[in-house]
Amino acid sequence: MVWDWNGTLLHDIHVVLEATNAAFGELGMPVLTLDSYRDLFCVPIPKFYERLLGRLPTDEEWVVMDGAFHRHYFARIERTALTEGASDLLAAWGGAGGTQSVCSLAGHDHLADWLTRLDIHHHFARVDGHPGTGPRQGKADQMVRHLAALRGVDPARTVVIGDATDDAVAAAAAGARAVLYTGGSHSRRSLSAAGVPVVDTLEEAVQVAGDIVS
Repeated sequence: MVWDWNGTLLHDIHVVLEATNAAFGELGMPVLTLDSYRDLFCVPIPKFYERLLGRLPTDEEWVVMDGAFHRHYFARIERTALTEGASDLLAAWGGAGGTQSVCSLAGHDHLADWLTRLDIHHHFARVDGHPGTGPRQGKADQMVRHLAALRGVDPARTVVIGDATDDAVAAAAAGARAVLYTGGSHSRRSLSAAGVPVVDTLEEAVQVAGDIVS
């Protein structure tokens, strides 16, 4: 099982929304509700801004937008925590002999620090975050490399659990399956377009993943 981080294992959607609106306020952009954010959000992030602006941001605008969001996000990150039940689910899956890992577009060093800080790092056979160079265009290529690096893991018997349609795209690119969780960045309506199972809790996600690989 491959876990996404932000919006999946880490319950940070409300902090993400606050940081987004704080950054938008600096830039004179409209404030979003949680429902409108979830309906509009997509990866790569510049496409999300295109939906709001009616055009892609310029390279200069993107640098300002991305910097403002991350400044506000990291100022609030101490208010985030693991999604309810996540720690027990990780322990149970590993205790039953299952392999699990994390593949995320979060910065790799930041991700590794948080997994250690929350005392869940020992559950994972591998952790891959964004290396910090180049744009966060999507995780398909990253997922392919991630699964290839997990020796003895068959992608066909692997399930990616995430909160975004991009997680389903990445899973398919790597030959894996996906289950999408509604507690993060996307609405159920937008997740349903991915054509994979959609669930409302991580417990359901693990149950469906177990059924898929059994």
